[in-house]
Amino acid sequence: NLAKRKTLVQNLYCIEMLARTNVLCLDKTGTLTDGTMAVDEYIKKDDSVDADEIIKEYLGAFDDDNATSIALKNKFGAVKRDCVDILPFSSSRKFSAVEFEKGKTYILGAPEYVSKCLDEETSSLIESKQKNGLRALLLARYEGDISSIDNSQVTSVALFFLVDHIRDDAIETINWFKNNGVEIKIISGDNPYTVSEIAKRVGVKDAEKCISLENKDLYEVSKYAKDFTVFGRVTPDQKSAIISSLKLDGKIVSMTGDGVNDILAMKTSDCSIAMANGSDATKSVASLVLLNSSFASMPKVVEEGRRVVNNIQ
Repeated sequence: NLAKRKTLVQNLYCIEMLARTNVLCLDKTGTLTDGTMAVDEYIKKDDSVDADEIIKEYLGAFDDDNATSIALKNKFGAVKRDCVDILPFSSSRKFSAVEFEKGKTYILGAPEYVSKCLDEETSSLIESKQKNGLRALLLARYEGDISSIDNSQVTSVALFFLVDHIRDDAIETINWFKNNGVEIKIISGDNPYTVSEIAKRVGVKDAEKCISLENKDLYEVSKYAKDFTVFGRVTPDQKSAIISSLKLDGKIVSMTGDGVNDILAMKTSDCSIAMANGSDATKSVASLVLLNSSFASMPKVVEEGRRVVNNIQ
């Protein structure tokens, strides 16, 4: 029956665990949103350089086509140019970098990670945009080698504000879980204000209860797990700590994921659900794989599990 609903079951025991789940942990991207983005606003911060040309060359330096780079390429295009070195994006660092010429490096990523010297006006603008559900990116230049980036010595070049496309069926799916006694927790690496606003739009209960876990130790994270709904700037270890804390509180916790940074949390959960368009490593550890990569199919999967449990009882 689950196969007919485009769901691959890799562990039969998980059907019962999913049926009994009372807390469902989600990432924003790929569940509430469909993973596509568009550039909503672009603000130049340094007239001494051609920001349009720099972002084209920056995007041309990387081969990866994630949602962020696709949105920027759709807006600005990409141009291949020789460079000295590149620093790929990482979920812990929150930025990537390209050294085009010796001692001339450009950095792109989350503003608070790219620059430690943002002026008050820029910080206020970024915060207001994030509270409206937009994702902020900062392009900055650093006069030095890529191996010795000092984030307190960078110059802002341009700000980009991206909008996530919310899934058409997200509101209906979230309402089903609310009406069936399942608590929703949103765990994301993005800014908590941005995630909270999107969670509000799709009807997640208590979505305004958000917190950034940046620089928080695992003991602190465990204390916050019960009291907050939206967690931003979360590392893989912190994701796992949130789920462990909820389980210690007597909850049965399911976790959805699509990236390698979700694997630790998925293995900690009672039932793990992967999207078919996620990484191979994530799918290999998941109890269930949604073959149509649609979060909207989750209620039917839970209903099937509950029907089996009720019949046996």
